[in-house]
Amino acid sequence: MGWEEEKKEDGVKWMQLEHRGPYFVPPYEPLPKDVQFYYDGKPLKLSLATEEIATFYAKMLHHEYTTKEIFQNNFFHDWRKEMTSEEQEIIKDLDKCDFGEIHKYFVEKNEARKGLPKEEKQKLKEEADKIQEEYGYCILDGHREKIGNFKTEPPGLFRGRGEHPKMGMLKKRIMPEDVIINCSKDSKIPEPPEGHKWKEVRFDNTVTWLASWTENIQNSLKYIMLNPSSKLKGEKDWEKYEVARRLKDVVHTIRAQYRKDWKSKEIKKRQRAVALYFIDKLALRAGNEKEEGETADTVGCCSLRVEHIQLHPQLDGQEHVVEFDFLGKDSIRYYNKVSVEKLVFKNLQLFMKNKDPTEDLFDHLNTTFLNKHLQHLMDGLTAKVFRTYNASITLQEQLKALTNPEDNIGGKILSYNRANRAVAILCNHQRSIPKTFAKSMQVLQEKIDAKKKQVEEAQEEVKKAEDEFKDTKDAKAELNVEKKKKLLKRLEEQLAKMNIQATDKEENKQIALGTSKLNYLDPRITVAWCKKFGIPIERIYNKTQREKFAWAIDMAGEDFEF
Repeated sequence: MGWEEEKKEDGVKWMQLEHRGPYFVPPYEPLPKDVQFYYDGKPLKLSLATEEIATFYAKMLHHEYTTKEIFQNNFFHDWRKEMTSEEQEIIKDLDKCDFGEIHKYFVEKNEARKGLPKEEKQKLKEEADKIQEEYGYCILDGHREKIGNFKTEPPGLFRGRGEHPKMGMLKKRIMPEDVIINCSKDSKIPEPPEGHKWKEVRFDNTVTWLASWTENIQNSLKYIMLNPSSKLKGEKDWEKYEVARRLKDVVHTIRAQYRKDWKSKEIKKRQRAVALYFIDKLALRAGNEKEEGETADTVGCCSLRVEHIQLHPQLDGQEHVVEFDFLGKDSIRYYNKVSVEKLVFKNLQLFMKNKDPTEDLFDHLNTTFLNKHLQHLMDGLTAKVFRTYNASITLQEQLKALTNPEDNIGGKILSYNRANRAVAILCNHQRSIPKTFAKSMQVLQEKIDAKKKQVEEAQEEVKKAEDEFKDTKDAKAELNVEKKKKLLKRLEEQLAKMNIQATDKEENKQIALGTSKLNYLDPRITVAWCKKFGIPIERIYNKTQREKFAWAIDMAGEDFEF
């Protein structure tokens, strides 16, 4: 990629931008006549709009969400709003609604789609590819670039993460009238679907989005952006890691500064210094202020409340232990017991004094104040950069510590995944144990047991062949010994490989590696490691990741240091 093309003036992101606009989800298809909704045991024909919303609920009938009261209440409230007045008169109780037949219809429809013959599936794929070709690309400064998400989100019921207070609410269909288009003045301006018009067309070259609308649940803006593999996004990604690398040169000064501030006369500075210590040492997110009741109750470092930490002068043979327990981004629980420096501990005792559990721990601190201070310490520095820096530096150090040059490729990849796991644990990237985990682990274990048996049999065979050679001393018997030993070696290698796989799988069952791989780890560290140890890059990065990190694959040699 030519990184050094003509430099644009400050704030200008492109000179030319041309695209087709978003691809709108196809309109609702009514249910067949024989698939019915029942109320209080009797079939009830619903108006089209009401029926469509009923199908959203029916599709999720056996989902954990639909068992939750808050989901049911939000759904029923929003559904009733869309009903005709006649329907509102009849349908007053969700418990009397029977979505069973509709649910069954969609399950069968799904099964039928899975069971389509190959050529039918191929035809569907070709149709999807045609849409991708037509809507999935734009022209940006003369280059044809892939668009990330060119389809509008289909209507449905809002899910949210964790115990989201708005779960079950109706996510409305996005219409052209909701959409702002952004493109260049002289380009072929996208046509809205027939009979519709855009909310607005603008020509703003200081932003990189192609279209935007406001979704109705959180009133947040949604954007159509370029694909991560595009030059523009690659450049941004590269800049992000360069900022984190700059932090490496000043991090010692910053650490010395916040340690000094633990003794500051100003409580504001002390709180900032303790928060920064957490962000640096534990890779916590900064934690912005949020609207209450709008979102799930989640916090980050600056928004921690007294109830989220417990102080233990001694615990499990360690001194000055802080026990964290709170819900972070996406309602993922952060639980950690950490031994901290004595001054940090003393400061926390001070910050918690005479406060109720629901009061803020850092009551003199917000993210704006913190990030202003960080910007002052280093240009471009925010709390987030610490996460990127600590993640990348951890990967690099762990790879150095764990990789054994004598290992085979499988062994080296296990070391890589272990280094990646260290990062995921630092960043608290968890997942729930996959539903299929136990089953697939069992299958693997059975394979291992079978292979062990083969190895034992092969050992016997080698012994037999050696005895025979001892007796006869002829060349044919000698060849047979070699042959049997070769087979044994191959089987032992296969067994070792399976054992590595099982270890990797077990260690990884509750950890999500993808988030850090895509967002926090400088890809050049991985590329350099692959080149140094002769590991094919596709063993670490899948196709999407290789496209996103093309810039790094081009750039990094085996001696790259973060």
